Amino acid sequence: MNTHQLLLFASAVVMARCTYAAGEQSSGDFVGTRPGWEVGIQISDYRYEEPDVGVKIWGPRVGLTAAYTKAETDNWFVRVDGRVGYGSLEYEGSGTQDSVPDLVFEARGYFGKDFFPLRGVSLSPYAGLGFRYLYNDLRGPTSTGKVGYRRYSKYFYVPLGLSSRFNVSGKWSVLPTIEYDYFIIGRQESQLTDTGIPGLLDANNEQRKGYGYRLSVMVEKEAWAFGPWLHFWSIDDSDIVPVGIGLAGLEPQNETREYGIELKYRF
Repeated sequence: MNTHQLLLFASAVVMARCTYAAGEQSSGDFVGTRPGWEVGIQISDYRYEEPDVGVKIWGPRVGLTAAYTKAETDNWFVRVDGRVGYGSLEYEGSGTQDSVPDLVFEARGYFGKDFFPLRGVSLSPYAGLGFRYLYNDLRGPTSTGKVGYRRYSKYFYVPLGLSSRFNVSGKWSVLPTIEYDYFIIGRQESQLTDTGIPGLLDANNEQRKGYGYRLSVMVEKEAWAFGPWLHFWSIDDSDIVPVGIGLAGLEPQNETREYGIELKYRF
């Protein structure tokens, strides 16, 4: 069983146990969305692939997260969150390259509503708008003498998710979340002029098709929470643009997988 299947299975099991766990809770247990600030730290494994051209970028990342949630009337809530992650990664394609600087930044805003179908159980659908920015620096020669360049990636998307919270014992709660990310548009900038090839121009490509999803299962006790998470993106070929000297360029179909562990504190 791979990591995707493991997290999907864990999320399904946790969701399925909501009914069982609810029967053991007192009517006074609060399982709605918690308002306030959260800060966290992440450790993850990042893998980017362009299967058709054999390019891979992978390695560990560390990151920081922050979020603010405001509770509204009638169980509505509004939330903004963000994260920044950094890694020194490995490249394989036109040769190999070590210590590739890689930075990701995300900012999201969304709203949702808590429903309480059973005692001690909440279901919280939500929707909003998200932005993802990625930078990696492939400048310098690879093992075969090829020269790389800087890449900038921007995604705009709509997160559509469902989270739940239920108590399992005393002050311990479990928070599974499943999210589909509806891809709106992506913009890729490749600084091809970094290669130093005379007449070669930078490429600015537009991506129109793709999708993403997220899974997480957090365990919470009072102000602390921790657990595994997974982010996945699949993006189709971009448009084709001229890049000088009679050449044209596109951003190939690609997939991104990032999975890790997060520790959060709410105040």
